[in-house]
This record gives sequence, C-alpha cells and structure tokens, in this order.
Amino acid sequence: MGAAADAYDEALRAAAEHARSWLHELPDRRVPPAATADEVRARALELLSQPPAGAAQVVDELAALAEPGLMAINSGRFFGWVMGGVLPASLGADWLVSSWDQNTGMRAATPGVAGVEEAAGEWLVHLLGLPAGSAVGFSTGATTANTSCLAAGRHAVLTGAGWAVEEEGLAGGPRVRVLVGADSHVSVDLALRYLGLGRPEQVAVDDQGRLRTDALARALDGAPAGTPTIVCLQAGNLHSGAFDPLGDAADLAHRHGAWVHVDGAFGLWAAASPALAHLVGGLDRADSWATDAHKTLNVPYDCGVAVVRDPALMRAALGVRTSYLLSSDVTDPVDVTVEMSRRARGVPVWAALRSLGQAGVAALVDRLVEHAQALARGLAGLDGAAVLNDVVYTQVCVSFGSDERTAAVTAAVISDGTVWMSGSRWAGRAVLRVSVSNWSTDAADVEASVDAVRRAVAAVDGRRRGTGTPPAP
Repeated sequence: MGAAADAYDEALRAAAEHARSWLHELPDRRVPPAATADEVRARALELLSQPPAGAAQVVDELAALAEPGLMAINSGRFFGWVMGGVLPASLGADWLVSSWDQNTGMRAATPGVAGVEEAAGEWLVHLLGLPAGSAVGFSTGATTANTSCLAAGRHAVLTGAGWAVEEEGLAGGPRVRVLVGADSHVSVDLALRYLGLGRPEQVAVDDQGRLRTDALARALDGAPAGTPTIVCLQAGNLHSGAFDPLGDAADLAHRHGAWVHVDGAFGLWAAASPALAHLVGGLDRADSWATDAHKTLNVPYDCGVAVVRDPALMRAALGVRTSYLLSSDVTDPVDVTVEMSRRARGVPVWAALRSLGQAGVAALVDRLVEHAQALARGLAGLDGAAVLNDVVYTQVCVSFGSDERTAAVTAAVISDGTVWMSGSRWAGRAVLRVSVSNWSTDAADVEASVDAVRRAVAAVDGRRRGTGTPPAP
C-alpha cells in the first residue's frame, strides 16, 4: 500500500514545479501561444511512439511539449472571450479534487465533497439573491447549465399542457415556444438544440442588445392562451455587457404562463455587488438561472452553475433512480446536472467563496468593472477610436473607424503579444472586444494594454502610409 502512495510523489513534485514556473512567468509572458496545435500534436505523437516513461518524466515531457502552445488565459492582460483566471484557494482546492478522485453523483457515496458542494450552492443562492431552497447543480459550463435549467422548464410547461415529455418524448406533443432577445448568446440556442426544442423566436432589442418589453408583450400576445412557452432573458450581453429588464420581463412572461430563464454566464455576478445590483433588478422573479463560476468567480475550468427555483421540477427533468445507485430521499448531485459521472467541481467554488467572503466577491466584481471602464477611457482616447457600448459592466467594444482598420488593429494587437483582445462583430460593425474577467488584472495591466493598442494603431497607420513597421513581438 505504501509503495502505491509513494508512486505519486515524483509526479506531484514535478507537476508542482512546472505549475509554479508557469504562474510566476505569467506577469511577463506574451499572451498568445507560440506554437500551433499541429506542432504540439506532432511532438506528442513522437513521444507516444517511444518506450514507456516514469511518472515524473511524463510530467516533464508534457510540460515541455504543451508550454509553447499555451495561451496565457490567466494573465492579467487577457481580455478575450470572457475567461476568468484562477484564484489561489480555488487552484489548491482543484488539486485536491483531482487527488481525491471522487465521482460526485451520489451524496451518500461521496458525502465529503457532496456536502461541500451543497454548502457552496446554498451560499451562491444567498450571494446572488436567489430564492432560498433552490436546487443548484455544478455543470461543465453555462451551456450545460442552460441545458439543465431549460430541461426543467421544458418539463414544467409541457406538464402544464398535459404532456409527460420524460415518458412520451417530444414527438406528438405540443410544440414548446421559446422566446429570446435578438442579441442572445449562442449557448442558449445550443441548449435548446440539445433538448430538441429547435430554433427560438427572436424578440427585438435596443441599441445595447437589451430585450424590449414592448416587443416581448407583442410576441406573447401573438400565441393562443395555454401555449407552452419559455422566455430566456440575458444578464450580461456578450458585447455590450447590458442587462435585459429582468423583473419587468419576468412579470410579463409569468402573466402569460411562461417559464422564465436567465442566462447570466458572467453577468449574474452583478447581483453580488451592492453597487451593481440595480443592473439585475427583479432577478429573483425568474424560475431558473445559469452562470459560470470559471468566469467572474475565477475558479478553474470547468465549472458552470445551474439554479432552479423548484427542486422537484429539476429532479423530474434530470433525476435518475436505479437499483445499483445509492439513492436518497433528497436531491442527489446526479439529479441536477446532465451528467451521471463528474468530478467535484463545486469544491473550488466553496474555496473561492471561503477565501473571498461576501464582501470580497462584491469587491472582485466591482474591480473588474472599474478596470473595464478604465480601459474604455484609455482606448477611447486613441486616434480614430470609438467605444460603441455603454460600459456598465465588464465588456468594451471599440471601433477604429472602418471595418478594415478595426480588423487590422485587432490583428496587430494580437501580433504584439502584450495583450489579448478578441475581434468580433457587433451591431453590424467590426469591433475589438474587451472582456475583463481576471481577478489579477490591475492598473498596470490596464496601462500596458492601452499602450499595446496604441502601438497597434500606430503600426497599422504607419503601414498605410508606407512608413511603419509591425509591432515588436
């Protein structure tokens, strides 16, 4: 038995050394990867063709072959795709989760991690101002969290229409109508596809991507009474950071008998801040909510959170009982996600909450917004730049005039390597999109990032005049 335990030591020592090296290099590291996936794949295949190696050697080889291809996502200068960093306490907890190797589906079988996850879920519900007693499931991300929540919604509206979807399937039953804002996130569409609900109907939005309640009212009035309906609202637009009028829209939808779901992958965390809670007014009046802890809360990938007001509806949609499982009379983890087998991804959430406390979570969210607003001010001062959105949360969209110039600036920023900001299209225009999500971002990162974009603008304009050179790597 001792020999088996000792066998882990060399691998863990090697992993710790490489992890420390990676984390200490982040402040000065170029953000983009230096190697392509094809290059890494070729080397990985070459190593697999060699004789077996010891655990420490394998870890050393893995670090060496992967490191050039790593994106510095947990750098304070990474602002792409709404990806958070990793809080120290959550990283340590995640290492323990891997070491414990608990399959967190049955609370009676794995009470150590199930109990920690339940406590984390209760705290999240409290922190976000959601109804006490709501069911909480820890999923892979917002896509599967949306899927879990909308499965409960599908069950609820079809049961109300007299159709047992879990027994009969969708064929032959009444069609479920799903309404979303025209600027909703594609993860909602994907969740609906998983659930067999098809493409949703789009409702008009304003210039910041917020769903218009007058348009929602017309859409709801346009269907016969009793039509099974789900309304998906958004807390945090991917480009503008804007929030749908959650309370008013939820009340309107409920008057028509609809289920109300809130997709809040990163925006739901505004509810944790007294200074920002007005953005999510009426949030608690929905029926389900989805968010990511690996975004704003900065726990390691992957960790989504699905919350449903009525646990019985979530169990009815997702729960499973069979003779070989250790079932209980209360909600099991397997009853609230789309997975039967999973790691204890809620444990790093508990560690994040324990390390920050309620005030610390609020300060984290406030700080992200402050840095986004500082970036917007700095970028708006660059030649030909215009910030296109109202920077009320963590998102900034910048145009540099024509689509061609904006795309060229975006490419030059990425080539420079100091910072990563994503190119995108919003409101019919090419934009440089900034998403501030990392707990470690500070004022120096903001200043360095604005300077990097300034260099990119100068390089692009210099090339157009035939006098410039590309940004230095």
